[in-house]
Amino acid sequence: MSAPETTRYDVVIVGGGHNALVAATYLARAGRSVVVLEKQDAVGGAAVSERPWPGVDARLSRYSYLVSLLPRTIIDDLGLRIDLRRRRYSSYTPDPTDPTRGILIDTHDADATAASFARTLGDTAEAERFAALGERLAPLGRAVFPTMTEPLPTADEVRRRLDDDDLWTALTQRPLGDLLRASLDSDLARGIAFTDGLIGTFASSDDTSLAQNRCFLYHVIGGETGHWDVPVGGMGAVTAELERAARESGVDIRTGIEVISVSPSGEVHGVTDRSEAYVGEVVLSGVGNAVLARLLTAGGAPTEAPAPEGAQIKVNMLLSRLPRLKDTTVTPEAAFAGTFHVNETMTQLDAAYAAASAGLVPEPLPAEIYCHSLTDPSILGEELRASGAQTLTLFGLQVPHRLIDGQDPVAAGARLLAAAQQSLDSVLDEPLRDCILEAPDGRLCIEARTTTDLERSLGMIGGDIFHGGLSWPWLEGPADGLGPAERWGVQTGHGRILVCGSSAQRGGAVSGIAGHNAAMAALEILERR
Repeated sequence: MSAPETTRYDVVIVGGGHNALVAATYLARAGRSVVVLEKQDAVGGAAVSERPWPGVDARLSRYSYLVSLLPRTIIDDLGLRIDLRRRRYSSYTPDPTDPTRGILIDTHDADATAASFARTLGDTAEAERFAALGERLAPLGRAVFPTMTEPLPTADEVRRRLDDDDLWTALTQRPLGDLLRASLDSDLARGIAFTDGLIGTFASSDDTSLAQNRCFLYHVIGGETGHWDVPVGGMGAVTAELERAARESGVDIRTGIEVISVSPSGEVHGVTDRSEAYVGEVVLSGVGNAVLARLLTAGGAPTEAPAPEGAQIKVNMLLSRLPRLKDTTVTPEAAFAGTFHVNETMTQLDAAYAAASAGLVPEPLPAEIYCHSLTDPSILGEELRASGAQTLTLFGLQVPHRLIDGQDPVAAGARLLAAAQQSLDSVLDEPLRDCILEAPDGRLCIEARTTTDLERSLGMIGGDIFHGGLSWPWLEGPADGLGPAERWGVQTGHGRILVCGSSAQRGGAVSGIAGHNAAMAALEILERR
């Protein structure tokens, strides 16, 4: 074989997810030469929109689906034309013991929310306790979120900014379940709060690892408010804007290139129909740390990283209409406009964790549902909109990858899909099956994306959407003497190799934060060189 053609850049980025595009654009605008190498035929990773069913004009966000942590500073710095819409209803949660009643949290009407709590729980004070918990948590967003695009603060600095030692201790030193039991009286309200600690995370409320606490923190600090927004045009619209900004900034984006090795010297080997080599003064990794470890090992630097494990199933659906509810006091349009919690009391969530730990699919499967099209009808074609069709996304919790690892992926997906449908049907007044739209080829417009699907299609080992466990977004020790990579939380143990994806210390979710921070560290390193 002939020697691979070698091309030199200031920065070589492995993987073309949204964080990689953010990093590339910042670096290119600073005058650096940048290449992005992406295995797929298009950039975006999990933040893409697709048409899953032939002949059906619906663009679904098949993997990532909501935006909370994308800072305004990144949007403004990169000139992104992104429309993020706030949902009026925060959530609807039917009572699993009696689905004819449920809690609807209306962010525009506190009185209606209080009445919903009282009607469902027979307790006029729980709504006040729930609101008080939200008010107590609010300073977390103001204390932490502005630091996410700055060099890492120390834990002591964040604690001083928060100015609530009791809350700091409850969140960072004791399991989340303690805080929720002390703040709320009802199992149902505790579950509503606890779900923010479980998205993509396998844990119980009393898990001593505090994995649920870290996940909870990231969910309540976004935009300093914790609100999760719907991207108009679907998640693909976010990626399209990032790609536009990158290309217009001079970033060299190369798709269809599978990277097979990375060396600490900055040499990256990839293959298409031929072998290619890229050398960068700095290499940014947009892939998970477990994948990067394999690439470094192939590049002559034996490296180990723990295998991550995802813990969710995502079901995408297109319905001819929204299903009827057993609770006739709430319209489907209100119930599905926010987060629809199904079988998610705290007791049920902990029982599901115990079942999955024992190797069983939880029964019932805790799930939450979102209807993107109620907030953003533009993802549906004109005929579908006129017909009353709606999308639904179901996110099933407490289903770790170990439950299906090594099994036939089709059979495993069908088993989890059936569990998800059965769980949702338990609170509906009609079978979900009766509302699912049929594609022109006769197939039902419903698909399950399991952890195995994520691993095989996007290279996310174990189907972990965070590329590994979330970290506290601060330094446990002093910042004195740290280099740029450590101060920005993007280090790998190799001076020229940085993390720019979800494996970074402040990675996870569609935020661009890891990309921004890797770019800032890379610029400092390049200036020193």
